[in-house]
Amino acid sequence: MKTFLDCYPCFLDQALRAGRMATDDENKIKELLDEVGCMIRDIPLEHTPPETGEIIYRKVRKITGVEDPYRSVKQSSIEEALDLYPELKKIVDKSDDRLLTAIRLAIAGNVIDLGVRRRFVLTDEIGKILDQDFAIFHYDAFREHLENTASVLYIGDNAGESVFDRILIEELGKPVTYAVRDIPVINDVTMEDAIASGIGEAAEIISSGSPAPGAILRFCNEQFLEKFEHSDLIISKGQGNYEALSEVHRPVFFLLKAKCKVIAADLEVQVDDIVLKGIDA
Repeated sequence: MKTFLDCYPCFLDQALRAGRMATDDENKIKELLDEVGCMIRDIPLEHTPPETGEIIYRKVRKITGVEDPYRSVKQSSIEEALDLYPELKKIVDKSDDRLLTAIRLAIAGNVIDLGVRRRFVLTDEIGKILDQDFAIFHYDAFREHLENTASVLYIGDNAGESVFDRILIEELGKPVTYAVRDIPVINDVTMEDAIASGIGEAAEIISSGSPAPGAILRFCNEQFLEKFEHSDLIISKGQGNYEALSEVHRPVFFLLKAKCKVIAADLEVQVDDIVLKGIDA
């Protein structure tokens, strides 16, 4: 997905929030905003937003000296999600369609996104999404790909969300490789976060190699690219991965809640809609 004009003020907003998460030093935060502001002038519309995000968070690390500004927030979100895990499993056990319910729960976890300025109550969001109609619903195609694949590549998004991903992984019934960010960026899931979420009990965990808030293929390592090229079913979670992968020609299914008007418009849905969209569907 390309960059839209409405993305540019969002880039500055993300830099400000990340800077404040990293430091109380107003001079450092001002330096960060100055550098990002100058950088924005040269960002072409053809770039994907995660490509710009990678530059922004690299500048955050350089100027503030803090490698993982969202570390404590990620830990808290994982702990909150793990507290809910037993109840989430019961919801799946009691449902008429276990796979679909697990997909809904995985999407519910997608609200744990600190790259957008949104307030949410996680338990409320779970209740809403369990009853919400899909704006895009390629479920039959998803099931067909799942039945015909030997294994699944699952590209994670946010740290606390990975607990919800685990619920879906446990329902897929196929060997799963779970790909995480290479280094901390926003509250996206890293290897450390995925292990803390218990993903390792349900899937093989690998780094995608991407330092950006999305699986930008030119940033990804050989191990990930090998999986990406040979998987018959790829699950892509969240907005950043949609931005990075929406134009690739692979059997990718995007699971997300549209939290941003730019992404909602690109998908031709409304903000707050939920989506199960397959590229090959």
